[in-house]
Amino acid sequence: MKKIEEVTKSDLLSREFMQEVFDEEDEIERGVNIANLMDRARELKAYTEFKILLDAFRKAEREALPEKTKGTLCQWTNFESDEYDNMICGYWNATERGILKPNSDEYACYHPILPVERLKNIETGAEQIKLAYKRNGTWHEIVVPKSLIASASKIVALAEQGIAVTSENAKLLVKYLSDVENQNDNFIKIKRSTSKFGWLNKDFIPFDGDIIFDGDMKFKQVSESVTTQGSYTTWLDHVRTVRARKRIESKFCLAASFASVLVAPLRGLPFFVDLWGGTEAGKSVALMLAASVWANPDENAFIGDYKSTETALEAKADMLNHLPMLLDDTSNQNRRLAENFESLVYVLCSGKGKTRSNKDIGINRESRWKNCIITNGEKPLTSYVNQGGAMNRILEISCDGYIFEDPRLTASVAKNNYGYAGREFVKVLKEIGVEGLMEIQKSFLDELDNDEKMQKQSLSLSIVLTADKIATDYIFKDGEYIDIEEAKQTLIDKNELSDNERCYRYIVDKVAMNPARFDPDNEITEKWGIIEDGYAVIISTVMSDLCKQSGFSRVSFLKWASDKKLISSNEGRTDSLKRFNGTPVRCIKLKLSDNNSLFNDFEQIDLLNKDNLPFS
Repeated sequence: MKKIEEVTKSDLLSREFMQEVFDEEDEIERGVNIANLMDRARELKAYTEFKILLDAFRKAEREALPEKTKGTLCQWTNFESDEYDNMICGYWNATERGILKPNSDEYACYHPILPVERLKNIETGAEQIKLAYKRNGTWHEIVVPKSLIASASKIVALAEQGIAVTSENAKLLVKYLSDVENQNDNFIKIKRSTSKFGWLNKDFIPFDGDIIFDGDMKFKQVSESVTTQGSYTTWLDHVRTVRARKRIESKFCLAASFASVLVAPLRGLPFFVDLWGGTEAGKSVALMLAASVWANPDENAFIGDYKSTETALEAKADMLNHLPMLLDDTSNQNRRLAENFESLVYVLCSGKGKTRSNKDIGINRESRWKNCIITNGEKPLTSYVNQGGAMNRILEISCDGYIFEDPRLTASVAKNNYGYAGREFVKVLKEIGVEGLMEIQKSFLDELDNDEKMQKQSLSLSIVLTADKIATDYIFKDGEYIDIEEAKQTLIDKNELSDNERCYRYIVDKVAMNPARFDPDNEITEKWGIIEDGYAVIISTVMSDLCKQSGFSRVSFLKWASDKKLISSNEGRTDSLKRFNGTPVRCIKLKLSDNNSLFNDFEQIDLLNKDNLPFS
């Protein structure tokens, strides 16, 4: 280009001369030249014409840039990293200082960021993407749904993870990530992923195979806790000393933890193992010991509680899948959960979440799991439920005395050494094979076979005992098996569990507790009926209320009671008319007992001197 003082007016207004100016690749040099030429244009009184031509060239250059980029420009990210390769980024200026929009001072992001992996979920087919980003000199990774980085309104959620995105630069960041992903389509690897722990054909996630775990970010602490830490030998040596104390509580909790991964291959159903008893017995430490088989047993890691919602617990169970779910302290429930706790027990034991729609008027993927839920509390879990269907999925261990000789030491060992035993157990299961596992289970089922016991409970217990035998033989090698006679104490008799039997006892108890409501001479208390000839004649609506309050089916109970001849029926009806003060009322005539002792007990309560009763 000519020297500035040699430039003429015709040069300034010449297309060829201006093209020469814009051919300068050095942006700084070009800027200096243009500034000097603007001064020269003023000297030659050609500033207005020169400015018009200058603006026209700038506009033409901007419009030509995208086409030029598509055809010839192939810029690459220029990040300092030994772990991640640089990628094609189109016309974006991507350096350690951030991601800059071309020919602009607008930033898409103020630090390095790029998509490094695509994850395709084998359950849903949905894609997620792994982003790598650098903050304060350190690279981090995060897995997010593809939909999150495809929307300017959603991508701002990444700010919580430390990514510099706001409502101002969100749109540019979406565009940049999309460009990098699409221009490196053949370079970015696609890997299969799953959001569930446990068996996947012959592999066990996360221990085997090339399948990546992409679990819900809400349970990040739980998923990250499934790892190894410390010394396997230290853990083994200490647990052997705990087992040598021959306390069924610690042995059963450990066996239940191992048993969780046997539920699916043995075609069982999810079940609860509940350790209950007084404070300071070591129940929480027993839970920690069970958790340390697979994961970090520290607070806010693998062990959860009942402060969550039913929906959240379903989602967590779905993620854990075949790993045990450990919940501490049944008494510490949130209010909504406490109001319908029995429903939660049913849902968790069903292995299937409730069907729910989403905001797109579609149906969410159905949550499913097959595992063991291990819990503890000061009261038995069965005290929170009424229905036999829930109770026969619970194995309860009463905690008497102190479980551990030194609970603090056991807690410390578990917190610092964990995750190894579960991996070894899975290896052993693969060696034994499903048929071998079923043979071991069958030997226990034969020993537990009893027509008086609930079959679902026996099936669950057989899985626990199978796990105990395998762990004892292959992991601990100490011969400290669970005593099968002690284990049988967790089984409930069929008669004890029958909903209708329990409903009958409940109503008889209610009658005994409320003598004034059946006293014809008492004009103050609301009447429930009358006692006559060994029967409680209960007003039909009262019977309905009692059944509803206790969670029992009135129809089912009355049919059962009629079959057992505990109801005085009239022409095939379970109710009959009875006059109260001259008014006919439909009533249920329920026999108070099918033996003399219970009826006599009721009579004694009714005949007590009221002056001796508390609160009278």
